[in-house]
Amino acid sequence: MPATVVGIDSSTQSCKVVVAELESGEVLSTATAPHPDGTSVDPRVWLEALRNAWRAAGVPERSDVVGVSVAGQQHGMVAVDAQGEPVHDALLWNDVRNAPQAARMVTDHGLDWWMEAVNMAPISSMTLAKLAWLRENEPEAAARVHRVMLPHDWLTLHLCGEFVTDRSDASGTGYFNATDNRYRPELLEEYFGAVPELPRVLEAHETAGSLSSKWGGSGETPAVVGAGAGDNAAAALGLNLEPGEVTISVGTSGTVFACSAEPTIDRSGVTAGFADATGQHLPLLCTINAARVMTTTAETLGADLDEFTRLASSGPSDAGGLTMLPYFDGERTPNLPEATGRLDGLTRASFTRENLARSAVLAVANSLADCLDILRDIHVDVERVLLIGGGAKSDALRSVLPDTLGLAVSVPRSWEYVALGAARQAAWVATGQQPEWPRVIYSELEPTGDAGIGEFRERYGALRRRYEEQLR
Repeated sequence: MPATVVGIDSSTQSCKVVVAELESGEVLSTATAPHPDGTSVDPRVWLEALRNAWRAAGVPERSDVVGVSVAGQQHGMVAVDAQGEPVHDALLWNDVRNAPQAARMVTDHGLDWWMEAVNMAPISSMTLAKLAWLRENEPEAAARVHRVMLPHDWLTLHLCGEFVTDRSDASGTGYFNATDNRYRPELLEEYFGAVPELPRVLEAHETAGSLSSKWGGSGETPAVVGAGAGDNAAAALGLNLEPGEVTISVGTSGTVFACSAEPTIDRSGVTAGFADATGQHLPLLCTINAARVMTTTAETLGADLDEFTRLASSGPSDAGGLTMLPYFDGERTPNLPEATGRLDGLTRASFTRENLARSAVLAVANSLADCLDILRDIHVDVERVLLIGGGAKSDALRSVLPDTLGLAVSVPRSWEYVALGAARQAAWVATGQQPEWPRVIYSELEPTGDAGIGEFRERYGALRRRYEEQLR
């Protein structure tokens, strides 16, 4: 029987478990268990979801598993007491209640200082700002904090009993510098008032421990557990992302990232200088609003996704003069946590179901295009774009993205690349070398020269700049 590995993706919306063949990467089974909606979650819920997906994927019945690894949503604050129990719900990456704390950090030290210290500007997503919020708003809970970790660290701890993390996820905390690979405990002291125990940072190929018997680890050689990774770093690993390639991932959030041998520093603070899951770097921009903009608009129109696609494809290519800013839940790029969405150009003629659907699709595409332009501005090599994530399945988005970006777009086979990246790391840890799993490109999308899409991009940029000036 061929050896297998297990990759886990603990995302905002669900826990996905993938069982793949060690040598070929062929996926043998998958399962998904939902997570509750919201921006704060009891982390014990994630454990229950993992147990359910683990069983549904048939992992406990297998005797051929040699490696397991977890990828997870970045930034989340998991704070536990001395008994290992959470002192507060985990605040997720998209929880913006701590925006005042993040803003104060910028005021205290300035963007240049922060980029030198941790290569990341203080924003409401970062773990450090969430801890500062906890200190100021829940002091009794803050006083009980013994350990602080990230969502994927929490699951790894329960799988193998080891308190570890990896560079990619640590680089999004706001108190770890991926350039010199060290924690900055003085920042925790300044903004949290204490330095709790932090997980040991492993290299991507290092073993965290052995799978606990509670999860099926038994016999003379139980499966090894990898260090894990942040979700975007795992997706890059799953794609085997190469220099010159940029990934656009469209899910609950939209992310635009590239791999780089050297750290990339954006003095404006917009681009986060994360680490990847191979020992290199992962300059990344993230939008809070992505696929949900389209699904929410579809629900408002009383349309299923097929009808929404028909509507978005049947009206004028520039949405009839209607322009949407998709900041439904605040925004991270640009850093406007208090922002709300905007519709501009409303007239009796423009306010149609078709134009509203198309403006939502074009708004998401333009938000992602803004991120790609920022990478270009800081001299990241952009030769090829790979489109992944649940939103990549949208025919409406695929049809407008190449013209919005001004670049051809490659669409790999539709798959759970975060979970696949975790599985690839598990294979690396189990064998000592990165596996050569194939990457399959299913379609190549070329720009068509649609002038209407270009006209929308000009309107979108003007509206965004006016709104940013208004808020700032």
